[in-house]
Amino acid sequence: MDFFAQQEKTRKKTKWLVIYFIMAVAAMVAAIYIAVVVIFSGFQLHQHRYHNYNETPQQLSLWNPQLFLGVALGTIAVILIGSSYKTMALASGGSAVSEMMGARLISSNTTDPDERKLLNVVEEMAIASGVPMPQVYVMDDEDGINAFAAGHKPGDATVTVTRGCMKLLSRDELQGVIGHEFSHILNGDMGLNLRLMGTVFGILCLAIIGRILLQTARGGGRSRGQNPLPIVGLALLVIGYIGVFFGRLIQAAVSRQREFLADASSVQFTRNPGGITGALKKIGGLGENGSRLGHAHAEELSHMFFGNGVSAPFIGLLETHPPLPDRIRVFDPNFDGKFSSVRYDGRDEPPGEISRPKRAPMPNLFGTVVGGAILASDEDEKPPVIKSHHVLPNIGNPTPLHLKYAEQLRDSLPDQIKMAAREPLDSAALIYALLLSADENERAVQIAEIGKRFSPSVSEKTAVLFPDVAKIAAHVHLPIINLALGGLRQLSVEQFQSFSQTLQWLIESGGKIGLLEFVLQKIILRHLDSQFNGPGKSVVQFYTIKPLVPDCVVLLSALANIGSDDAAEILKAFEAGAPYLRAPDDVDLSLLPEENCGVNEIDAALNRLAQAVPIIKRNLIEACVHVVGADGVIVESEAELLRAISDTLDCPMPPFMPAE
Repeated sequence: MDFFAQQEKTRKKTKWLVIYFIMAVAAMVAAIYIAVVVIFSGFQLHQHRYHNYNETPQQLSLWNPQLFLGVALGTIAVILIGSSYKTMALASGGSAVSEMMGARLISSNTTDPDERKLLNVVEEMAIASGVPMPQVYVMDDEDGINAFAAGHKPGDATVTVTRGCMKLLSRDELQGVIGHEFSHILNGDMGLNLRLMGTVFGILCLAIIGRILLQTARGGGRSRGQNPLPIVGLALLVIGYIGVFFGRLIQAAVSRQREFLADASSVQFTRNPGGITGALKKIGGLGENGSRLGHAHAEELSHMFFGNGVSAPFIGLLETHPPLPDRIRVFDPNFDGKFSSVRYDGRDEPPGEISRPKRAPMPNLFGTVVGGAILASDEDEKPPVIKSHHVLPNIGNPTPLHLKYAEQLRDSLPDQIKMAAREPLDSAALIYALLLSADENERAVQIAEIGKRFSPSVSEKTAVLFPDVAKIAAHVHLPIINLALGGLRQLSVEQFQSFSQTLQWLIESGGKIGLLEFVLQKIILRHLDSQFNGPGKSVVQFYTIKPLVPDCVVLLSALANIGSDDAAEILKAFEAGAPYLRAPDDVDLSLLPEENCGVNEIDAALNRLAQAVPIIKRNLIEACVHVVGADGVIVESEAELLRAISDTLDCPMPPFMPAE
């Protein structure tokens, strides 16, 4: 599955959504205009006959430009205002959707065994896929088995599960469900889902206004023959719900196609079809309400759930999910369609625990993974060779090898690091420890300054964590940042401001900011920015590479300059990657001197490049890979840097694996 192709496909679906939206609005304007003409003409005819029986009534006119303009502007205004309102309400990303469903945020330092199991599974998926650790929510009042992922992009994503999902599923089954939701994160489905919610809500506003008019007219004193509002309200109610019907039809059509893809991606990721089929069978075993949700907003989110969260519609075309037996038979062709009964009694252990199926043997990753946690490797061991053409296909397409790596990484980290990543202030100390100088005297100054700028306790914890972090920092920059995000999100606004200002100082304290340190800082702050500074605007503004060529040249030149001190080698590296930009022949693709591609220039370049369409990002990352791999070897520091740059472009890159 090609990550960039899926992203482009989703972007094109958004275009079609806009087209469908315009068509629906045009049809509703026409329908409301006709209804208003008929209703008010009939009302005028009735009034004419009531007051003067002798005069000939005026002929009914179906075309009234002024009336049409008023109806069109009014209808469009109502729909756009409704859609804009809902879109703004969801602007903060996945957290807004999760909280709308009444879900509770699970604390990163929870000691509840079920919550800890869930967080561990999500952490493994995040590390393995290169996706920032999403916030995890649980719907405590929902006993069925269901889940959803929500957000505009990976950086503001949330994963929400029901209490039944967390309690009833085994670890393998839970992993299958979470893998399914991560597929939606990686394929860009989340943003499309939120746009669908805004679109349908705008159309629904007409029905709401119709209901208000009916209630207003019912409470008025005028007789039905003297007041056309009840008929107008009824017409708006009917037309509004017809529009919603077609909106739900679009939701269902988009959702059904993606559920099969997400199921397949989950199995491809975990190499364990028994996980997701076991979860689906338990939904069936719970009976008719196996995945049903009782919340009032469940209908709005029906297209986002793992299983069907609302009652079955009377028309099959409105089904947002394929039937359970069809989804199961994709991986278990012999399934007979019968479900074993599953009983929910609130026990800590799930009933009917499915035995873990044997998986294909996995190689020992320690000492073989580039850019990962080579915690048991020999320091003198030569880094394995990574072929450039093996890198790109893994973006957004993690494998069971990546998942096994993530499990081993988390298990092998020192307990002190794992515990620190779960506490707000300790997670800040963990980030600082990751970026401390190797020079003892300079490090002592940095630690003392952290105490003055942020907190003495954080300074002390940074010093305590440094020895453990120093042993593994070269291998696990991104995984440690990923694990620490959960704790960092629990900082207060004031603490976050102090943390970010101190982080900026720490990065600059060595006199010269390294590219890797700068990009790591950018990753941390951009993933936390929407929570502490409000939602940012993520808009695609660049559809061709030509206006972005200067930005691409800045980034490629910076990468070429850090790979060697030899001018000829630097030029060779730049020229190895530049052709992969696939830029027009009439643009200048010349290597920039090192002083012209500093962190300020790189920061501006990355901000603009993040607003490009997927194909431009694909070509850029491919060019970066060939620049750092021009010498035939991608070493750990280069691998970490590539992954960090890819993250800033919202293109999650899994840990590097050696070519087989």
